[in-house]
Amino acid sequence: MADTQDAAIETTSTDTFEQDIAEGVAIVDFWAEWCGPCQMMLPRLQQVAGQLDGRARVMKLNVDDDPEIAQNFRIMSIPTILVFKDGKPVEQFVGVQEVDALVAAVEKHLAA
Repeated sequence: MADTQDAAIETTSTDTFEQDIAEGVAIVDFWAEWCGPCQMMLPRLQQVAGQLDGRARVMKLNVDDDPEIAQNFRIMSIPTILVFKDGKPVEQFVGVQEVDALVAAVEKHLAA
């Protein structure tokens, strides 16, 4: 298992989003700097990335920098976390989430 403190969380944006989620399973955290609950999710996402150990991409998208993507997915509150499989959203979580719930959601789609 990878070190959960150093696990890679990627940043995605309007320029790369479609390409970033196109293949395999990806988990994307829609967040903003000013959002307290979003800040609470960062260490949890690092744990998720560590547990998934490269089997799925773990990404963050700043809704202030890239509002059109959040609008496309009708994201009304943050943090919202979407799980994508081959470019299609397959799971959605709103609010602060437990690491185990996120890992389980991703692993379900890795196995499918």
